[in-house]
Amino acid sequence: MLLFLNCFANSASAQSESMSDDKIAALVKKAWNEYKKANFEKSLITSRVALNYATTSKNNYLIAKSYKIIAGNYSELSEFDKAIFFYNKGLFYANKTNNDSIKYSLYNNLGNIYCFEKKQFDKGISYYKKSIAYSLKINDMSQVYFTNVNIAWAYFDIGKYEEGYPYLKFVGTKIEKYGDESTEIVVNMLNGMYMSYRNDYAAANDFFKKAIAAGKNSEEKSDLSYAHLEYSKFLNKIKKHKQAYENLVLYNEITGELYNQEKLKKASSAGFNLELDEYKRQIDKIENEKDSQYQSLKKSRIIVVLFILISLILLFLIITLIKNIKFKKKHNLELLQAKEIAEEASLLKTQFISTISHELRTPLYGVVGITNMLLEEHKELSRSQHLSSLKFSARYLLSLVNDILQINKIEENKVVLENLTFNISDEITMIKNSLSFLSQKNNNKISISIDPDIPEYLIGDKLRLAQILMNLVSNALKFTKDGEVEIIVKMNRIEGKRYFLDFLIKDNGVGIAIVDQGKIFEKFVQVGRKDEDYQGTGLGLSIVKRLLGLFGSTISLESDIGEGTSFSFMIPFEYDPQRTKDIIDEIEVDLTSDDIYKILIVEDNLINQLVTKKIIEKNNYICKVVDDGFGALDILEKEDFDLILMDINMPLMNGFETTKRIRLKGIKTPVVALTAFDKDEITDEAISSGINDIIIKPFEPVKLFKIINYLINEAKNSN
Repeated sequence: MLLFLNCFANSASAQSESMSDDKIAALVKKAWNEYKKANFEKSLITSRVALNYATTSKNNYLIAKSYKIIAGNYSELSEFDKAIFFYNKGLFYANKTNNDSIKYSLYNNLGNIYCFEKKQFDKGISYYKKSIAYSLKINDMSQVYFTNVNIAWAYFDIGKYEEGYPYLKFVGTKIEKYGDESTEIVVNMLNGMYMSYRNDYAAANDFFKKAIAAGKNSEEKSDLSYAHLEYSKFLNKIKKHKQAYENLVLYNEITGELYNQEKLKKASSAGFNLELDEYKRQIDKIENEKDSQYQSLKKSRIIVVLFILISLILLFLIITLIKNIKFKKKHNLELLQAKEIAEEASLLKTQFISTISHELRTPLYGVVGITNMLLEEHKELSRSQHLSSLKFSARYLLSLVNDILQINKIEENKVVLENLTFNISDEITMIKNSLSFLSQKNNNKISISIDPDIPEYLIGDKLRLAQILMNLVSNALKFTKDGEVEIIVKMNRIEGKRYFLDFLIKDNGVGIAIVDQGKIFEKFVQVGRKDEDYQGTGLGLSIVKRLLGLFGSTISLESDIGEGTSFSFMIPFEYDPQRTKDIIDEIEVDLTSDDIYKILIVEDNLINQLVTKKIIEKNNYICKVVDDGFGALDILEKEDFDLILMDINMPLMNGFETTKRIRLKGIKTPVVALTAFDKDEITDEAISSGINDIIIKPFEPVKLFKIINYLINEAKNSN
């Protein structure tokens, strides 16, 4: 009982004090040295003290090493179950570290116990292989060598010499590089055992003698004892019984010296103290858990009170929620009805805009076409102010329709940026030329300044850029008289293949008041009219803002009344010479020719018939006109045509249905939709019906003839 109390006192004292890791490591080393000398009592006592300090210090590596030495002592004392227990404790803490060397050692020692003592061969070999894996991980071939010695010995111990020999052979090739006094004894002993198995008695005898000679010069007396034992077995086999007996006596003497009863008794006492420490640790753990449970119980009482309060609050919330649900159910129908009305209004808006644009474009096509015809057929009228005004008014009305369509498409996310190659200088010069009439009207000058560092060709959506610049420059020209509008483009920065360009549109016109600057980008807003009537829908700047949003950019404004206005923004474009070349190579060449083609026009509007026929015949093509889809089907049964120009919105049978029936008859003649509908609205249905391309009225004749020639040539080549 006094011994028991003394152990607890020592353990408590050790755990209550702290010690540096270096001193703990020194204790561990001392315990190991005592173990190597077979002083198991001193080794167990020292490792026990080291373990307590290491536990207090929470040094997992030193804890693992202490457990390893304790387990090694129990193994030598033949208490293998306890050894396994402490080796596993060591593994638990070793796995919390990054030290693979201690893991290797623990797995190797477990392999020894399971193979040689427990005779659980498969389990022991699995531990050996884990040990080798950690040795290879840290590239320590000496440890790989040592474990291969153990595996060979394990196979030989159960008589599986052929299975064990490859490991022994590997060891034999590495012995000079990685061998030591201990492994020299064992390797020679194993070679003796193998040669005895092969009945090569002379070689076996030499190996055993080498093992014993090496053992006499070594401190590893346990390995020497095994060498005498195996040599005794060999001598018995070859009938040298006297010598066999002498070696067996030597084995017993060495073993007795290593494991005398006094050492075992003292070691047992030290081991008992160590086990008491383990029990103390378990008791401390239970006490800590008990204290934690008590604290948890106190917290639980508070939690119960809080739970009751929360439950009351939840009950109140549930009652409120039920009332809200009833309220929402009552008004849900109204919300659904409002949603349906909003969706219907949005659909009606889209349909209204589509219908209005079609109905306006159709007569505009006639107005623009007939005006062009009069100007071309009667050259003396080319100076007529009335005809010029008529043409300008028709084109202006067309631009209004396009603005309305554009803003609607952007709001419905139907605009997708394209990647086209372009020359920034050419595009801006084209914009300048197209706005020359407007600049001359107010006696303005347009100047262009482009940074020479900007590459000749860029890749991006040049059409949307042109729309932005056209709107800003035309806006500047309208509000400037006898002045100048500057278009300035500078390089901002380069990120990989992306070139960021700064654009500045600057005028010295009437300017914009500060109070109006916040609203000029809203739809249908115009400021500064007063005495003069500036034409426009008020959509231009709204379109600019939304198009820049597609580029991921914003617009900045600086303006003062009477000082002029500056609009600035930045857009990134791609610069890739190889991709530019590929895009240019894919651009369709102009296939216009002097060939005479036969064209069928399917159009129900008499004025549009006249205009389209005049445009076609002007290019020396043969042209025939029918009023509807049925007329087209009839004439196609009698005559062949090179191409069909098909109106979409026709009575009786529309252009889609007419084209489908033409394709069902096996007629492969190219069909071009000539329509006032917006292209995006009809593209899918046009493709599914068999239409080859779409041209929106009014159109440029050059574009029409380019498409006609391309489709006709493509059809001929495919045949």
